[in-house]
Amino acid sequence: MNKILSRSVLIAAACGLSTTASAAQWTMATPYGDASFHTKNVKQFAEDVAEATGGELTINVHSGGSLVAHGEIKPSVRRGTIEAGEIFLSTLSNEDPIFEVDTLPGVAGSYEEAFELWQATKPLITELFANQGMMPLYAVSWPAQGIYTDFELNDAEQFEGLRVRAPNINTQRFVDYLGGNPTETEESDIPTAFSTGRVDAMITSSSTGNSMTAWDYVSHYTDANLWLPKNIVFINQRAFDRLDEATQEALLEAAARAEERGWQMSRDDNQASLEALQQNGITVSEPNEEVAEALQAAGNRLFSAWEDRAGEQAQQVLEEYQQQRQD
Repeated sequence: MNKILSRSVLIAAACGLSTTASAAQWTMATPYGDASFHTKNVKQFAEDVAEATGGELTINVHSGGSLVAHGEIKPSVRRGTIEAGEIFLSTLSNEDPIFEVDTLPGVAGSYEEAFELWQATKPLITELFANQGMMPLYAVSWPAQGIYTDFELNDAEQFEGLRVRAPNINTQRFVDYLGGNPTETEESDIPTAFSTGRVDAMITSSSTGNSMTAWDYVSHYTDANLWLPKNIVFINQRAFDRLDEATQEALLEAAARAEERGWQMSRDDNQASLEALQQNGITVSEPNEEVAEALQAAGNRLFSAWEDRAGEQAQQVLEEYQQQRQD
């Protein structure tokens, strides 16, 4: 009997399984590579959960889209195929306009405003996730978005016909309004997209440019401070409900720490990335008056189009946020 029990323990250990009946092992997918501060934060979150729960809950993080493609992460969490995921929140804009509110120029132009916007929209976003059997854990902003090109961007006409990498539908609309041709390209495919001529430019953050060594294929970064979009980390509600109360509490506390840490990591990474871009030969500059006017005009059209699509709830949330900013 003892030999049989010992053999079972050895097999479980070899398979990386816990012999504790209540222990849970979760799988988490993120589309971002290990160099991204978001991925570093997620991995620290997973370590914090394992430590806080004494191994009762472990989260195995699969980065860089290695397990599930970006567009399949949310459906996979919803089905329970995996328990947790991280995505670029505005990729859900086809489900509800509230998901793309953080990609509207002029709504939030600083980290402080971006965090206030998250707090204002969080209840509605949480409700929408709950309706699909999921639960947000935390959200972290990217640095403000700018424009990468292999030429100096100093004329609004340069946008005409420009093939621009746009990671979500709102950015695609924005590129359209500028006269460009938007191209949807995952972060991990950016170098190939440039080298094969699928894209001529991209709208993204200093952080992505740094982690993807943008200096290998572009020469200029126009720091336009367009918007500060967020990633959201979320879980399957049924998986959460299966945890005991102490483990649930530890998970939520680790998520709160991850959110606070992540926003500071974003600030730090923005500064370090801007310096890295310049050190590697990329010219970093703010848009001149003509380009700024073109960006503003496209932004105004984008906001008007959002208002036309948004329902009463989403519009009310945004109005309340804007009122709080004025008070």
